[in-house]
Amino acid sequence: MAPNDPYDSQHLRPNTKVLTEGFDPSLSVGSARPAVFRSSTYVFSSPEAAERAFDLVAGRARATEGEAVDLIYSRFNHPNAEILEDQIVSLEDGATTALAFNCGMAAIITALFALLRPGQSVVYTVPIYGGTQHFIQDQLSKWGVAGVGVPSGQTEQLDRAISSTENLAIVLLETPANPTLVMTDIRRACDAAAARKLRPGESRPLVIVDNTLLGPAFQHPLSLGADLVVYSGTKYLSGFSDMLAGVLLAKDPEMIRRVRPLRGLFGTILQPDECWMLGGRLPTVRLRMSRASKNGQRIAEALARNPKIARVIYPTLFTDADQRRIVEKQCDFPGAMFSLDFAGGKRAAFDFLRNLRIARNAVSLGGVETLACHPKTTTHSGFSEEEFRQAGVTDGLVRVSVGIEDWRDLLADFEQSLAAI
Repeated sequence: MAPNDPYDSQHLRPNTKVLTEGFDPSLSVGSARPAVFRSSTYVFSSPEAAERAFDLVAGRARATEGEAVDLIYSRFNHPNAEILEDQIVSLEDGATTALAFNCGMAAIITALFALLRPGQSVVYTVPIYGGTQHFIQDQLSKWGVAGVGVPSGQTEQLDRAISSTENLAIVLLETPANPTLVMTDIRRACDAAAARKLRPGESRPLVIVDNTLLGPAFQHPLSLGADLVVYSGTKYLSGFSDMLAGVLLAKDPEMIRRVRPLRGLFGTILQPDECWMLGGRLPTVRLRMSRASKNGQRIAEALARNPKIARVIYPTLFTDADQRRIVEKQCDFPGAMFSLDFAGGKRAAFDFLRNLRIARNAVSLGGVETLACHPKTTTHSGFSEEEFRQAGVTDGLVRVSVGIEDWRDLLADFEQSLAAI
């Protein structure tokens, strides 16, 4: 192609690249869209190719640029995973490589096991997804890995933890925090990790960001200095509350090379049918998220005036100057998540959930339908009272994931439910 050719993939925008890269119709008898490859095993082109494939999948060798490698077995790799991984790289600013997993927790657990060693430490923001915190505190601790929780939004406290925690290997951020939506400054955390004074034999801590709540559409952690970004693909990437998936993306292919062998060992790869489903939904991620974000902002700002709600937590309603600065600096849009803190505590929260007619009382988020839940008794119910206090998860807190329904119908539903409290 000629220089600056508009059809050169380097000049294409994400919405176009996700539809044009990662799939070659000539390899699928001319099919315009990918087929599903359900084979469990693959025929090698030669014994030498088989040897090479096993060396690569085990991490004993590195593929050269443009090298065509034979497939082995669907626990290690398969065509639909490779297509999906190439497609999703197009959506994530700064990414070069990706791995698909059978759920978000599989992505987090596999990555942490691959990148941590006994005696090392993880600094993580609190609140974080309950399953992630449980894994760090109750499982990694058995393997000699220490977890240090830092309240989200406490920028200076996070700086100190990154600089002073012994044997720090990973800084794990979830921003906005789940379910309080408190923001963490990604670039500042990355700068703090880069500035850490290292002891002999110690490496710079890696920064991993769980970007599930804002997705590749609204926040770009790799462009802000993060090493890895992780998603529960179950949420906005899939968008229909009908499948489980996880994705890990990196700007340095070496990061993915370190994790890939363990994914094969654990068998946490996403299956062909689900890869095919998720790949077909990636082109609409930005469309769905944009609609849901506009709905979320209109509804959150309208509900902020209701006297039965002590506080509506949403980025455009933040009053803290540092929180407003972070949102303005690192978020393209405020997103479709908000939380309601009811003055009447748990009873009012339960009454609100009980009387919803359009929105559904269910955990998870990011679907085309609106979901609401009570985190203290569901997603974060394993916390101690001190952890609830530290995380800001109160008896009256309800988390809402706004879908793509007409916002006026949703607002009317919330208002009638509030009136019934």
